Amino acid sequence: MEFPKAHIYHPQPPHTHTHTVILLHGRGSNGPEFAEELFSSSTSKGKNLPSCLPSYRWVFPTSRNRWSTTFEEEMCAWFDAYSLGNIDERQELQKEGIKQSVLFILDMLEEEARLLDGGFSHIYLGGMSQGMATALWAFIAATATDRIQGSLGGLFGFCGWLPFAQQLDQLLSESSLSPGSSQAQSLISGFFFDEIAGDTSRSDQPVDSSILSTPVFLSHGSDDPWVSVELGRQACQVLRRIVVRVDWQEFTGAEGDGHWVKEPEGFERILQFLEG
Repeated sequence: MEFPKAHIYHPQPPHTHTHTVILLHGRGSNGPEFAEELFSSSTSKGKNLPSCLPSYRWVFPTSRNRWSTTFEEEMCAWFDAYSLGNIDERQELQKEGIKQSVLFILDMLEEEARLLDGGFSHIYLGGMSQGMATALWAFIAATATDRIQGSLGGLFGFCGWLPFAQQLDQLLSESSLSPGSSQAQSLISGFFFDEIAGDTSRSDQPVDSSILSTPVFLSHGSDDPWVSVELGRQACQVLRRIVVRVDWQEFTGAEGDGHWVKEPEGFERILQFLEG
């Protein structure tokens, strides 16, 4: 089954396309729904993100439907997550969906780079909840292949988590690594191919570890009842072992019982991040 066509919000005339933001929805949502929710929120000046960044192209992919073992039904999800109370439980259920989804996102990153004349540094990748989890793994997949040259403009996410965080943390803590180093890149690349990618072929070309200089911004509601803030903190901790710069923000009182971005200050931070 193919992935549905992405929902795209084009740069606003007369502005030409200078940057792309790819944003991944949470479980049970889809690209158009996520775009509508995100763009109905405002910064401190009362403007939504596209109005603040008129030359940016916004891409909202939709995942394919897949079987949820927990809910015993088909739903729109990037992968099958068995439990958010214990993300280590039945982790093997996640692997096939993560693999399919991140390879799809890598294709999308390459396509957007072609539209920007190879400008990966003008592409931002992010997501909400399970979309954040998938975006983080797409970034890890990018470090394991030679398909992304140089750093992205940024990687960001909110109210999400990092699948296999405990295994990655253990792997990366076994030796004294410098964030952004070729050694860190080699370790997570090996984990990706051994644990997730399976029969996906490895490139013979050396991978440019400069992708690990991609700036990262993560935020999470400390009162989030669906995805514990501890999972966001864990993701931040692991990423700080891998990449050079990871910024972290916690907040309370967001809409959606805390499982969303705080308005307007959270959107103000996202805007600052996207402006570089």
